[in-house]
Amino acid sequence: MAPISRSYVRDPALPWDLFQGGALVNPLKGLQFAPTGLLRGPAAQQARAVRRARALAGRDDVAFSAVTLFLRPDDQGPWHVHGCDLPTLALWAEAHGPTMQAIVAAGLNRLTAPRAPFAGLSLDRPRIMGIVNCTPDSFSDGGDYASAEAAVARGLAMLEAGADVLDIGGESTRPGSDTVEVDEEIRRIVPVVKGLAERGALISIDTRRAAVMEAALAHGARIINDITALAGDPDSLGVAVRAGVPVILMHMQGEPRTMQANPTYGRAPADVYAWLARRVTICVSAGMPVGRICVDPGIGFGKTLDHNLDLLAHIGLFHGLGCAVLVGASRKSLIARASGAVDGEGRPTDRAKDRMPGSLAIALGAAEQAIQFMRVHDVEETVQAVRVAEGIRRFQAGA
Repeated sequence: MAPISRSYVRDPALPWDLFQGGALVNPLKGLQFAPTGLLRGPAAQQARAVRRARALAGRDDVAFSAVTLFLRPDDQGPWHVHGCDLPTLALWAEAHGPTMQAIVAAGLNRLTAPRAPFAGLSLDRPRIMGIVNCTPDSFSDGGDYASAEAAVARGLAMLEAGADVLDIGGESTRPGSDTVEVDEEIRRIVPVVKGLAERGALISIDTRRAAVMEAALAHGARIINDITALAGDPDSLGVAVRAGVPVILMHMQGEPRTMQANPTYGRAPADVYAWLARRVTICVSAGMPVGRICVDPGIGFGKTLDHNLDLLAHIGLFHGLGCAVLVGASRKSLIARASGAVDGEGRPTDRAKDRMPGSLAIALGAAEQAIQFMRVHDVEETVQAVRVAEGIRRFQAGA
């Protein structure tokens, strides 16, 4: 940061007396930074040159000059939410002593650090993950690609349209769904994984079962995408570590059958971040490099409309985990609820396949905050929208 004058007035919006008597904040559970004040082009370059902004997630083309702080003095207390620019944050940390300065510096460094390639993909631009559901009952396209032949054809079309990854799943995890037997899930996904991997596709297996992970990896999958963040099956973490493959850790409150009954958070972005921070720590402790981890806040998985919108508004927060970040909100019911396509009891009145405009809005909002992966049904349309937005940003950066 630029030198701070000792006559600098304390910002009354910040909690200058929250940490007293030597009390310290837990650096992962109790002090989080959502990057704001995003800058591009000459403004970003100039602000970084005078150390009033920092690169976001290793990107040269985007910088943040301020943060929204989510903080609490203990692991169970209420979240305090404040906004400030980076020089003010430096002053606040200095006022709380060297240890707090080190905690704040480490948090900002995680936001800023370059991201290693994920499954061989550079993360200097948004990557598109196409959804291939080999199920009869998924919320959006269940039954459309239930046969292996139809699913492979769908995957090939997505690759042609520009998908970077194909996410193949054999179990619906929509709200209210029941579990599928492991053998049936394997039967559904293996021929699809094999058929697409043989054609050179980068395959992610969307499953919460260790046995399904092993079967998919044996037939060419190279990424594990688990809605339970490798916590739902006691063998999953070991499978992922031994295989040495990248993983996507998703947050879910509850389980699919009942997760929408009464989801509750103190503040959704901060609570989800703290939970994912624990899962990242567990995976790293088990021998998984942080560069092989991607986190997903789990839009629609145990969240109300307000929870989902709060997460999307602060999606840049998750860069603070030092990992790649994925957003998967394609065609979900939050789009109907946010746009008013509901009946008098709040139930969606539209079809999931009619939610492409809302899905694109979410994808573009995530790309604006330098999110690395978008998991989508409508690959061609999302690729086009993201490429156009990135083209505009390139001219902003050069202007």
